[in-house]
Amino acid sequence: MSQTRTRWLAIGVVGALLLLGLALSQLGYLQPVRGVPRALMSPFQAGLTNLSADVSNLVRSARDLRDLRQRNAQLQAEVNRLSVENARLIEVERENERLRQLLNFTRSNPWYDYKAAAVVGHKIGEDTSNLLFSIFIDVGARDGVAVDMPVITDRGLVGRVVAVGPNVAEVLLLIDPASAVNARVQNSRVTGIVRGNIDGGLVMERIPQGETVSPGDIVLTSGLGGNFPDKLVIGQITEVYHRDPDMFQSARVRPTVDFGKLEVVLVITTFTPTDFEQELRSIPGKEETN
Repeated sequence: MSQTRTRWLAIGVVGALLLLGLALSQLGYLQPVRGVPRALMSPFQAGLTNLSADVSNLVRSARDLRDLRQRNAQLQAEVNRLSVENARLIEVERENERLRQLLNFTRSNPWYDYKAAAVVGHKIGEDTSNLLFSIFIDVGARDGVAVDMPVITDRGLVGRVVAVGPNVAEVLLLIDPASAVNARVQNSRVTGIVRGNIDGGLVMERIPQGETVSPGDIVLTSGLGGNFPDKLVIGQITEVYHRDPDMFQSARVRPTVDFGKLEVVLVITTFTPTDFEQELRSIPGKEETN
């Protein structure tokens, strides 16, 4: 009986409290109390909101960084591709320019036939043959190239062919000490012999004393001796040496051809060197008169 009374008493108290709370809520007395939990939880809610925003920003930044790296890699690959393409186009344009210059030269000098050739190798220094400066070109006997044919560029004389294979030829450069060319000063018409120098330059020798040659004068092939055509540009005089006791003057000549940058040359295939002494020896009856 006592437990039943206690139970009902508790139910009554709870009911009374609920009714009291309802009444107080309707009257507005519980409004300040309701704000207490909200005020207590507000900092935690703000912290969670900020943390969520930070995590979201971090994820977004990581994704943006990944996308940026991928885009950067794509752009770098494109830059590399364009750089290679640009370099190729520059080389093509330079080659076209060289070929245009050679073509213009052949059109301006139509009295010879020419064979264009690419330089495929260099040889510097070989004591056994005394060939110190020579190049190899990608034409040979199958292309009509023969020994002693002159080799030129649009800038002037390069040298002469000294060895020929089926598809390649060796050219002794003008600057080789073994090279000698009969030459003429353009202005004064003074003749001499241009030889290669060990330093890669040129020297004009056997200039008669009393003849006037000056720095700046252009030196051409003279055609004397029959080894080279005439009027091919050799270079420009830079310095003149003469001493009164000597029979001849000499002059230093700067070649017009840049031998360190040879890439394409022309072989004059229709010029045949002439050996005048051999021709004289071949005259019928000459031996009988001696």
